[in-house]
Amino acid sequence: MKISTFATFVAATMAMVPVAHAAELKVGLAASTTSMDPQFYVNGPNSAMARNIFDGLVNQDDKQQVQPALAESWKVIDDTTWEFKLRPNVKFHDGSDFTADDVIASIKRVALASQNSPSSFEAYVKDIADVTAVDPMTVRIATKAPTPLLPNNLSRIAMLPAELEKTPSQDLNSGKGVIGTGPFKFVSWAPDDHVTLERFDGYWGETAAWDKVTFRVFKNSSARVAAILSGDVDLIESIPTADTRNLEKSEKLSVISVPGNRIMYLHMDQGRDVSPFAVGADGKNPLQKVEVRKAMSLAINREALVDRIMDGQGLPAGQLVPEGYFGHSPDLSVDPYDAPKAKQMLADAGYPDGFKLTFHATNDRYPNDSKIAQAIGQMFSRIGIKTEVATLPGSVYFTRASALEFSLIMGGAAVETGEASGVLGPLLETYGEKAGQGNRGRYSNPEFDKALIEARSTLDNEKREKLLQTAMDIAMKDDGVIPIFFLANTWATKKEFTYQGRSDGYTLPYYVKQAN
Repeated sequence: MKISTFATFVAATMAMVPVAHAAELKVGLAASTTSMDPQFYVNGPNSAMARNIFDGLVNQDDKQQVQPALAESWKVIDDTTWEFKLRPNVKFHDGSDFTADDVIASIKRVALASQNSPSSFEAYVKDIADVTAVDPMTVRIATKAPTPLLPNNLSRIAMLPAELEKTPSQDLNSGKGVIGTGPFKFVSWAPDDHVTLERFDGYWGETAAWDKVTFRVFKNSSARVAAILSGDVDLIESIPTADTRNLEKSEKLSVISVPGNRIMYLHMDQGRDVSPFAVGADGKNPLQKVEVRKAMSLAINREALVDRIMDGQGLPAGQLVPEGYFGHSPDLSVDPYDAPKAKQMLADAGYPDGFKLTFHATNDRYPNDSKIAQAIGQMFSRIGIKTEVATLPGSVYFTRASALEFSLIMGGAAVETGEASGVLGPLLETYGEKAGQGNRGRYSNPEFDKALIEARSTLDNEKREKLLQTAMDIAMKDDGVIPIFFLANTWATKKEFTYQGRSDGYTLPYYVKQAN
């Protein structure tokens, strides 16, 4: 056989051999996606799922640093104008081309998608005055004021085809129009049960290793662990702390743990003189006094919570972003556990005999959330605050908490933008139509707002970080919220797979690889 003929034979034979891809990856999730509209509701499970299907102009890497995505590059034209050069030859899942028109429509659609949202994406686009196309592959964004965090904010906004600009969330939740540019295409979704995706062969980056990905929801932690132990799934997230050491001993499994960006915190009703579940002897709301809030912080033994309840999977916190994040204040430390001092502060604040309090928390949203709430309730009782603890499913709890039905709540907030304003704004900025949407305690301090707002418009990085640190110092001195600890993010995989883990806690099958 001639060499050329042999080569032709080999080429023809190889063409009949399918490219090697793993057939299916099965993933066990701890919480359910509540919407397939990536622009409807800011919460961790929704944002993580959206990253599999959609891209932003920029994306965040595993350490939440902004990276080019659908925009290859960007630059500041002047104080209020940014220019983004779009990545060429990007296709949507329906085969259409990604262009400047899609960017314009996607940013405009946020207002429509935000209707009736428990926590909308409008905060990430509220500084945008206008979006225009210079040419099909170049976009200019004009802002109302200098907006140094525009790329960070845009990392939270999914890009959709322009034709979906007027499409409401309920259509996407029915499966219609779930079209992105991400590594996987949408197949099906059954709330509280599963999401199925398939590989998008036209993805602009490296093609995903998996033909199909099935996400199954195991809200019960024991069921999630049983699924990985039995081999029913290949990867699980949010390992229950009590099971970590046992899973680490398994010869068939690998455990991944990385420092997380999610702060567990307490929000106290500071906006009402009379509160439904915090009552002093005079009938008034004791939580309005900063001395009472500080006493409550000193009553919490954070180290014990992390060591005994979280089995070491956490880091005691004295502020809202971990060390190393932009805006972390070097002047703040973790409040030490000091029950005697806490009791004295209560007495000095006018409550020598304490007061009555009901503490509300979730029992299915965060690792050990119910156990943590019970332990904190006992710590408060020890200093004289007569505390009852009521825990509820997240599906009920968050709606009622947003309606201000409670006096003291526990929450968890991720640093969505990778820097301090991404958590300071939602939790502590004075509540308004487009500000402080997660401020369920209605904390308000004009000096805090001033520093935060100025930081958002300061292009100089050094000055901006100092302003964010000032805002953090003010809010923590006020105990606007009480930080408890940062969660660690954990996963377990079968030994034949690897996953590097992420500080945002997202479970992204695109980065699950075959072990060497």
